[in-house]
Amino acid sequence: MLVDTHCHVADAQFDADRDTVLARARKAGVGLFIEIAESPDTWDAAIALADRHSDVYASLGIHPHHAHEVVPTEWPAISSRLKELLKHPKVLAVGEFGLDYFRMQNTKEQQDYLFKRQLELAREAGKPIVIHCRDAHEDTQKGLFEFFPNVSGGHALPKPNGVIHCFTGTWTDAQAYLLHGFMLGIDGPVTYPNSKQLKENVARLPLERMVLETDSPYLPPQSHRGQRNDPSHIPTIAAAIAELKHTTPEAVGAATTANARALFRLV
Repeated sequence: MLVDTHCHVADAQFDADRDTVLARARKAGVGLFIEIAESPDTWDAAIALADRHSDVYASLGIHPHHAHEVVPTEWPAISSRLKELLKHPKVLAVGEFGLDYFRMQNTKEQQDYLFKRQLELAREAGKPIVIHCRDAHEDTQKGLFEFFPNVSGGHALPKPNGVIHCFTGTWTDAQAYLLHGFMLGIDGPVTYPNSKQLKENVARLPLERMVLETDSPYLPPQSHRGQRNDPSHIPTIAAAIAELKHTTPEAVGAATTANARALFRLV
């Protein structure tokens, strides 16, 4: 069984064929899905999807692109609602949230405020976190490492602190996240011809610290560039990792599934 630890199947792009998409992924060997809800207006839909399907779970957070929508005076009400929803048995994590300095749809100050508030909330709730980081590794690490001291740079972790979604940083970044107890999410870009740094990093990373993600409907693998992505492409990502690490897709699948279960406390 494979796990898609980061998908957005509740997105409107799947309204016409959502059940068919999930069925196709199951036929491809994907047996567990983590639906990521990245703004307050998507939280209920993610939970509803998880409630309808026994193999779908949810993670709720506020993406940095929405940071300007959450002013400090509104945070108490928003955080109170999020805390209540995190009690739902199928809500496993907080996220995705973090920092994005690529598009800069809001200020660094707005992003940092929301980043820190969600870190505090996740720690209080005892939930793992799903971190978005784009062109912001230095500030992301500063924020994370205030909350998560050194754990282990080694291999298997019984309870990872969270995952760095769609990791594309340097080897130094990877080592820093591993040292502080994080998994690294590997997505479709590992199949792209120009992703030289990512491929080199994946080849060096221990399998015990990776999880598979599609980020559907975004980031399709090279074989489907320009098309809507979906969770049935998880085997393609596993195969790309296997080639880089000179192992089998089955070995990648077994390791990353165990990692996903540990990450989301499903062991």
